[in-house]
Amino acid sequence: MEKLDLRSGLKHLYNPSTREVSLVDVLPMNFLMVDGAGDPNVSPEYQQAIELLYSLSYTLKFMVRQRAGIDYTVMPLEGLWWVEDADHLWLEDKSRWKWTAMLMQPDVVTETLVAEAMDEVRAKKGLAVERARFETYHEGLSAQILHIGPYAAEEPTIARLYCFIQENGYEPAGKHHEIYVSDPRRTAPEKLKTVLRQPIRKRG
Repeated sequence: MEKLDLRSGLKHLYNPSTREVSLVDVLPMNFLMVDGAGDPNVSPEYQQAIELLYSLSYTLKFMVRQRAGIDYTVMPLEGLWWVEDADHLWLEDKSRWKWTAMLMQPDVVTETLVAEAMDEVRAKKGLAVERARFETYHEGLSAQILHIGPYAAEEPTIARLYCFIQENGYEPAGKHHEIYVSDPRRTAPEKLKTVLRQPIRKRG
């Protein structure tokens, strides 16, 4: 059986070795996505989105393994975060947050397979699969930094990221992006790894 090592091939994007800010060019990738709003720490909608994404992703993984003889590891959870009518996240007021929870899918996953997986997950688990979509996302030039520690302690690391962007003549050109490299169910809070990324462009 062929094995795809997605994380290894995208290590500079999904598990960077440095805690310094770096510039990366993020090529188009395919994702399962679910949109929502509100504080992720207390929102049932956010937890339901995560359940739906993983249910679909594992269903797709087993389909691909069975039909194409290709195995791969499901990628880590990611999130796009923003606030309407604001140029940065209001960390102290998470109720205003908008978000897109998402999981990257390998090229072998097609729209046809996703439609089949949605039918299966709807039938077996009764989840609201209509909330999910399969979409190509292209960030392009971005600045990113690796944060190690609890999610609630990200603010100083985010500040470093945005100071770098400002000091080097760039400006944000898209939504704040986080990749949750570590599994919070199996990792101590002080050891959690999170990639913080911001698409950018040169200031005009």
